[in-house]
Amino acid sequence: MPCRILFVDDDAALRVATVQWLQLSGFDVTAADNAEAAFAMAASQPPDVIVTDVRMPDSDGLSVLRHFTDADPTVPVVLITGHGDVPLAVEAMRLGAYDFLQKPFEPEHLVEVIRKADDKRRLIREVIRLRSLLGGDQSLANRLIGSSPQAARMREKIAALASVDCDVIVMGETGSGKEVVARALHDLSRRASGPYVAINCAAIPAEMFESELFGHEAGAFTGARGVRIGRLEYANGGTLLLDEIESMPLALQAKVLRVIQERQIERVGSNQSIPLDLRVVAATKDDLKVASEAGRFRKDLYYRLHVGEIVLPPLRERAEDIPLLFLHFASDAAHRHGRELRALDKDSIAALLRHDWPGNVRELRTAAERFAIGLETPAERIAAHDGEMTEAWLPAKVAIYERELIAAAIREHQGDMAAAAQSLGIPRRTLNEKMNRHGISRAAEQAKG
Repeated sequence: MPCRILFVDDDAALRVATVQWLQLSGFDVTAADNAEAAFAMAASQPPDVIVTDVRMPDSDGLSVLRHFTDADPTVPVVLITGHGDVPLAVEAMRLGAYDFLQKPFEPEHLVEVIRKADDKRRLIREVIRLRSLLGGDQSLANRLIGSSPQAARMREKIAALASVDCDVIVMGETGSGKEVVARALHDLSRRASGPYVAINCAAIPAEMFESELFGHEAGAFTGARGVRIGRLEYANGGTLLLDEIESMPLALQAKVLRVIQERQIERVGSNQSIPLDLRVVAATKDDLKVASEAGRFRKDLYYRLHVGEIVLPPLRERAEDIPLLFLHFASDAAHRHGRELRALDKDSIAALLRHDWPGNVRELRTAAERFAIGLETPAERIAAHDGEMTEAWLPAKVAIYERELIAAAIREHQGDMAAAAQSLGIPRRTLNEKMNRHGISRAAEQAKG
């Protein structure tokens, strides 16, 4: 969509000439000869950039600037000044004007200023949008729960990659949350309003794969009675998740590589190329670099996808997040099933920390739901699977448990260290020593509380 310009000047000849030049430069331009008319136009069709004269019969540049910046601070205002108005324009820039040009100005320079102003506006609005998402119900903190350093790094990586439009490989064990990450990359990107299409490459029979991805024309093969839009075409303008991409047949990997490189497809039975604008997220439980070196995955496809990479740690490597995740899932399940959430006893917390969680977050969610509806406690479920605890895991798990208890006490008492120490039943000095050993920050935990 072209940048919308509102040009305001009471000089009819200058106004007509400037509007024509801006239109020839590819802008969508509306013009007004006075401030009141400009205010009405901006109210009915908000502009992206405003270019206005400083001196007009019914107004001056500062009042025009204040009106527009009060209505929308993200809209850049460019002022046009005569020689004697330079001090006024300088004052206006202190109040938030984007730039000012002296009459007579070069049309090419005006175009350059407008384009830079529009770039700044887009950047500001993108930052506002991302901050809104990062702080709302759809925030990364609510989607990828955890206070561990691994969880924090994971959220930072996702936020960084969401803001750029590159293809990404998401690697992690089964159940570690790869699709949650892919969805977050989509929802936090500029493509959020576009389609999100997920394909499980392991679930589609090889003989149907090409038609499923590329679509087909009527009569392309026996049984093809009508035109079918493929998943790639359906994802146009949005994000395509290729889940379990390591299961994709090698013969089809070459065709997918071509699509990713050229960003266009041809339906089966057609010679017409269809352009695509999409982001590809490839999720895998295998190391695709190792698989490509072993001949199980195309090297060229791996290197084409490997622009961005997110490696998800298994749950056992961020054990301090397990109790928090469990309570989150249990609370959600209790709400859905109309049950009152029970408290976790110490045996259950110890059992949660003891278990290795081979099914990762997916397995933990199931255990939390069973607990929420009253089927079994974590201690009962895990004891049935793992047996009695052994000494090998005890020191590490106890340290994790101790760290979580100390952090929770600091949050509960809002950073009051004396109260936290008293609630834990230990001297203040001992609390300080344990905080240093576990790397606990009072300020960080107080902020979380």
